[in-house]
Amino acid sequence: MSVLTRDEAQTRARLLSVQRYAIDLDLTTGGEDTFTSRTAIHFTAHTAGDTFVELKPATLRSVTLDGTPLDPEALTENRLALSLTAGPHELHVDADMTYSRTGEGLHRFTDPVDGETYTYTQLFMDDVQRVFAAFDQPDLKAVFDVTVQAPDGWTVLANGITAQQDDGRWKAATTPLISTYLVAVAAGPWHSVTTEHAGLPFGLHCRRSLAPYLDADADELFDVTRHCYDRYHEKFDEPYPFDSYDQAFVPEFNAGAMENPGLVTFRDEFVYRSAVTDTERQTRAMVIAHEMAHMWFGDLVTLQWWDDIWLNESFAEYMGYQTLNEAAQRASSGQLPAWSSTDTWVNFGITRKSWGYDADQRPSTHPVAPAPDAVPDTASAMLNFDGISYAKGASALRQLVAWLGEKDFLTGINTHFARHKFANATLADFIDSLARATDRDVHAWAGQWLGTTGVDTLTPTVEEAGGAWHLTVTRHGERPHRLTVGAYDAGHGNTLVLREHTDIDVPQDEPAARPGHRPALLVLNDQDLTYAKVRLDDTSTETALRALSGVPDALTRAVLWNSLRDMVRDGELAPAAYLETARTHLTEEADLAIVQGVLAFAAGHITDRYLTPIERPAALALLTDLTRDLIRRTEDGTNPGLRLIAVRHFIDAATQPDTIRGWLDEGHVPGGPALDPELRWRVLTRLAVLGATDDQDITAHLTADPSATGEEGAARCRAALPTPAAKEAAWNAMFHADTLSNYLFTATAQGFWQPEQEELLRPYTTRYYQDAPPLADRRGPVIAEAAGRHAFPTPVDAEALHLGEAALARTDLLPALRRKLTDQVDDLRRALTVRGRATH
Repeated sequence: MSVLTRDEAQTRARLLSVQRYAIDLDLTTGGEDTFTSRTAIHFTAHTAGDTFVELKPATLRSVTLDGTPLDPEALTENRLALSLTAGPHELHVDADMTYSRTGEGLHRFTDPVDGETYTYTQLFMDDVQRVFAAFDQPDLKAVFDVTVQAPDGWTVLANGITAQQDDGRWKAATTPLISTYLVAVAAGPWHSVTTEHAGLPFGLHCRRSLAPYLDADADELFDVTRHCYDRYHEKFDEPYPFDSYDQAFVPEFNAGAMENPGLVTFRDEFVYRSAVTDTERQTRAMVIAHEMAHMWFGDLVTLQWWDDIWLNESFAEYMGYQTLNEAAQRASSGQLPAWSSTDTWVNFGITRKSWGYDADQRPSTHPVAPAPDAVPDTASAMLNFDGISYAKGASALRQLVAWLGEKDFLTGINTHFARHKFANATLADFIDSLARATDRDVHAWAGQWLGTTGVDTLTPTVEEAGGAWHLTVTRHGERPHRLTVGAYDAGHGNTLVLREHTDIDVPQDEPAARPGHRPALLVLNDQDLTYAKVRLDDTSTETALRALSGVPDALTRAVLWNSLRDMVRDGELAPAAYLETARTHLTEEADLAIVQGVLAFAAGHITDRYLTPIERPAALALLTDLTRDLIRRTEDGTNPGLRLIAVRHFIDAATQPDTIRGWLDEGHVPGGPALDPELRWRVLTRLAVLGATDDQDITAHLTADPSATGEEGAARCRAALPTPAAKEAAWNAMFHADTLSNYLFTATAQGFWQPEQEELLRPYTTRYYQDAPPLADRRGPVIAEAAGRHAFPTPVDAEALHLGEAALARTDLLPALRRKLTDQVDDLRRALTVRGRATH
């Protein structure tokens, strides 16, 4: 397949302007494999010239240009050449297209619960071509008229309001000018809940088998949506630009959500079948806020080329967290709603920001705003959807607001919307809009923050003299930082009391001098307003390890936990010391995001990667003791979210099957909670790892829960069984059969690699590097990414590193696989380094 290059896109944009697409999809032909796609494109050539239209058909029946037939056999890979005269043209394409099973193009899914079938589009980057013929680049915007023939009993959703016509076809309202990748259709026997707000129809949609769970949460989902919608209208001068706002929760979705204008699609795990914490509800609410921000950042004003993806994602990430915080305050009347019961920036700091820090320290790092020549084509652009474009970019914007002031920031944003609405814009356009709103040198700021890579490290030095203490901040890096320094004194017991907050700029003109004795704890970046690794001076390190839970503010505690996390990753704090700190302080931690984030790092990084197999049992025992204490602490039922987190991690850390097998047999944890589907499959997976269940038991549980998530749970469990036959069957399913959907592939991969089974799995490390590249070539970027992320071998040793480095020396790897292997091999190298330092 040919990927579109930046040069080709620029050439085509100079030649063409596109006025309108008329797209007609027939989902009643072709059975389970194909559908009919007919497209008419109305466009203008500014001069005579040659170009091409893109499509990836199963069968191309006919093509006509201005009434003249073109030879379908002239289609080369995914391109059909066009020779144009100057003036208006009309291209008609009639083809059969292939349904996707990997979440690309038009994905088709049959629900195992009731046999109902659903389809939805995911057209991002270059997957439009899988559904209809297009000039597939973001800066050739057009209006779209979409009609769909669907089976009886189905409802069709699209970017605009849809209605069924007399001939049975569904017709969507004509869109405003949008990019090809933002066109959306979702068709099936949806269960829908609708309302109206601000004169617009709002809708929620899911599979029928999920109807009771959507109904249970519909009020909450609409509440979040309404409050965010209203808050954006207070921030932005430009009104919401589309005719409706539908949110469809769709199966086997690869991302968290997609910002299709008027029809946002979400992974349907956000329709909760099982108990979740308030932090998880907050995360769902943030995704709603994030996608709504895209209606302006990305949909109304769209990037010109994919090097500016941060103009979409960083802004939506920042606006999502900030606006949700503001919306929650507006929504509350004394008590915050469950979807934002704590500061959203704590959740961001402990989860998303660490994602950005990790990504920015790997060989694959890139600037938030890469240079144009760094994103020469769509394949390279797809690699930039990572912690840098999301978390680092959002952190940079938070720092920009701290430096610029929110008033000037929003003035610049609204100028940007006014100048480029329903059009495309670049980084230079955005910076110019900001510069109009302030006297500050925004261009210099953008160069320092958006055009560079890596994480600065800020280290304090504290000296006492003459009845005052003096702070000097050493910066390892090049960016300027505006941050808050928190000074804390020891209080009663292990509590700490805030003495003062001081705002400083780094680099400093001179050391900051404050009266009195030095504080017991000094926290750089106390309010987490900048993006940098922060270190603690020796006194503060001792205080933090002893009294971290006594810090009064959750956001400050998140900054401290991130600092300890970074110290472990950099070999400056022993992994065992981090675990002991967690054991000491998590039982007193009130913020669920912090508890979950610390336990996730302790389990996923420390016990599974940074400790040797000899050290691992003791670490698991420590986590078992810690989570047992949390379970005891919550016996009175006052904190079900904390109890749920503790139960999950107790299950995952279990080294003996008896307790969790008893829970499974009884159907509940003593004192609660009852084992809902998520907990049942979690227990069964751990029992499979420990060799305490078998295929017959797994089949019985699948019979009791024959849902899509049940099928995934069974696949995960079967792959986790510690037998040669189970491992070989799972490997063949992943790497040779080519029949697994994207979700079933991921579930199988998650079950396959287990630290407890290292000897059994050792031969598969070599096989991975033999089988993953051809799999990626056959099945494409989504499965390649899943193979790199979830199926990567887990052994941490020199031989595994050697094999990984040898694979990266190959020149024929699919870019999506190469990127994941680059990251995984670097993480493996870091784990070996941490192990080496921890033993000295």
